Amino acid sequence: MAGTWQHTTVLLNEAVDALLADVSSKTAPTYVDATFGRGGHSRLILSRLPAAGRLIAFDKDPEAVAEAARIADARLSIRHEGFRALGTLPPASLAGVLLDLGVSSPQIDNPARGFSFRADGPLDMRMDPTRGTSAAEWLATAPVEQMAEVIRDYGEERFAVQIAKAIAARRQERGPLATTGELAELVARAVKTREPGQDPATRTFQALRIFVNAELEELQEALEASLDVLAPLGRLVVISFHSLEDRIVKQFIARHSRDEVDRRAPFAPPRPMKLQAVARVKPSAGEVAANPRSRSAIMRVAERTAA
Repeated sequence: MAGTWQHTTVLLNEAVDALLADVSSKTAPTYVDATFGRGGHSRLILSRLPAAGRLIAFDKDPEAVAEAARIADARLSIRHEGFRALGTLPPASLAGVLLDLGVSSPQIDNPARGFSFRADGPLDMRMDPTRGTSAAEWLATAPVEQMAEVIRDYGEERFAVQIAKAIAARRQERGPLATTGELAELVARAVKTREPGQDPATRTFQALRIFVNAELEELQEALEASLDVLAPLGRLVVISFHSLEDRIVKQFIARHSRDEVDRRAPFAPPRPMKLQAVARVKPSAGEVAANPRSRSAIMRVAERTAA
């Protein structure tokens, strides 16, 4: 059941404060919660939204969509889509966009979703289990070179080649991997050393989840779309949980926070910057103590320029 698994929203007040920084000056603003999850951010946004305001939420997960449907507020609409669909909204129509890139606790804690190595379950990992290819299906046929590339690039795993070879050998000897427990056990044998306190399978599971859900590609598309859909002075708020995501967000904001010079026309006036970096925020010590899953979170805030 969707309500069985509890979720604590990371940087709840900080994110909503940043998103709604000037909401009191607006009469009918439209905001987007591009990753509804279990609705922590959305509920707080709605509590502070003007009566004529509007909140559009996106989520791939059918359980998240079902949770959104329980909110009896006509200002909220939910779309069963990933946030790459942000670009389908009208240009300059939004007062703010929030992207919380973390996997929700119900997804991690429910073994049936296949995101975690801490409990055995089907090796799925899809944010939307009704669409696409599961991790097990991909690992059943992927070449060693491609598996190694994915595990190395998306998991920053230095034993990627050894893990990929072990998966291929397992396929040949006993058939494809089917469960999270089988994958975690295989990785533990292939990884010779690991940082203290980190499970050997952590990086591999991260890599497969990112790949199966095309998370980094979707993030890049959504960030680019935000430049079109944000109104002047509209806010972009992004919470990331690992270095690959944060690097993309940091570089995107930096790239659009300076005037762009066209090298093909060096004497032409530069194109004006599109964003202004506002803040970088990490969880407080108190939040990390209460919710250890928040420890790696970084929130970056930028504002669409008036030009």
